[in-house]
Parts: sequence; structure tokens; C-alpha cells
Amino acid sequence: MQQPYELIEAEAEATAGGARVLVVDDDPTVAEIVAGYLDRAGYLVDHAGDGPTALTRAAAHWPDLVVLDLMLPGMDGLEVCRRLRGHAPVPVIMLTARGDEDDRILGLEVGADDYVTKPFSPRELVLRVESVLRRSRPAPADRSFSSAGLTLDPGARRATKDGTELALTLREFDLLAFFLQHPGRAYSREDLMRAVWGWDFGDLSTVTVHVRRLRAKVEDDPARPRLIQTVWGVGYRFEPTGQGGPSGPEGAA
Repeated sequence: MQQPYELIEAEAEATAGGARVLVVDDDPTVAEIVAGYLDRAGYLVDHAGDGPTALTRAAAHWPDLVVLDLMLPGMDGLEVCRRLRGHAPVPVIMLTARGDEDDRILGLEVGADDYVTKPFSPRELVLRVESVLRRSRPAPADRSFSSAGLTLDPGARRATKDGTELALTLREFDLLAFFLQHPGRAYSREDLMRAVWGWDFGDLSTVTVHVRRLRAKVEDDPARPRLIQTVWGVGYRFEPTGQGGPSGPEGAA
């Protein structure tokens, strides 16, 4: 059962807490509407109409989250995302045109934490912002947990492999944390989407892309993964011992 919009927006405002959001879109109408909704939800909003301006604004006041249009004039959203992430970690929600699956996958490949397709509901976008920010904040002091040479510290949002720190995006960290806490059990992509993204529906390629990116960072041979194994026809299973042999690198059949 969905909550009334008034209650949802009140919860979003409580999460906002003065967080700074950089909205990057060359359409002034879209930018104005998005900024207005975010402002009413309690966020501090900056706006940029192109990639270079976005990078300048981000350098002047580093944002807590970026809402980034993929199709920008000159420097596109993918390059802006790469440059932002090259400077420091920051959650990114990509705006893409409806039906452009390849563009959505590219956005996820460069590290976007979420995406919203145009045309979209501004209220939905506010909820996505709230969800991503809530997950990006340090968790209350909690125990670290380790398995297969991997160690996660949820409070510090820090992950290491054999003592070397891993550069994980927000969703990659959450996905790895879920796998480490539930070893040996197979989960479908729908299960993972509900548990890690908090969505009851959505594009399942989001999960596939994040699993592929995570394997590239935690597996000795991402092409023959032993830790995050594909269970054909079901989904994925985390095997801390690497038993069962390497599985294929792509998503579930």
C-alpha cells in the first residue's frame, strides 16, 4: 500500500537535512521544476546547464548528490559522471530518455547509482534522491564483517580486499554487503532489486550491470567468477569458498 504524498514528502524532508543537490540539465523548464520540488523537500539546490559548468559548480560547493541529464550539449552526462567520480565519491542519479536501454546501461557502467527515465514524475525523483542519500550516509556504528578476503565496515562505508581498499559506488557497496551477509543462497535479480535497491519493480539490467561491475572489483578473474556465481535460471549466489567452480560472467538466464 502506497503512502499519501504528504507523508512521503514529509519523510523526504526529514532525510534532506540541508543536503546539497546539483541538478545538471540543459532544459531550463525541467531544471526549474526539479529544483522547485527538491527545494520544497528541504534540499539546497544548485543548477548547471552543461557539463563544464557542472564541474565548476561541484568544485565550488561539493554536492551530496547529483541529478545528471545524460544528453547534455558538448560534454555529455557520462563524461561528467566520470570526471566527478574521478575527483571524489558522489551519488549520481542519471536522467535518460525512455526506451534508451543502452544509454541506461552505459550510465550504470560509469557508476551512476540510479536512473530515472523521461518524462518522469518530479515526486518520484524526490523519492529516488531521498532513497539514494539515505543509503549513502554512514550507518550507525555496526560490526564489520569479513569473508573470502573481503572486509566491509558499514559505519565507515569502507570495503577492502586482502587489505587493499576497494573503490565501490553506493550500490556496489550495498550489493556486496548483502552478498556477504547471505552466503550460499541463490537470489533472483528481482530479490536483489527489492533487497538492495528497495524497488518492487524496475529494469533488471540494473542488477546485471552492478553484479558485473562488482565482479570486476572483487574477483581474481572476473571472466571466471568464483565468489559471485551465476545460478542459471535463478540469479546469483555468493560462495565465500569459491566452491562449485567458476560460473559465466553474465546475468542469470
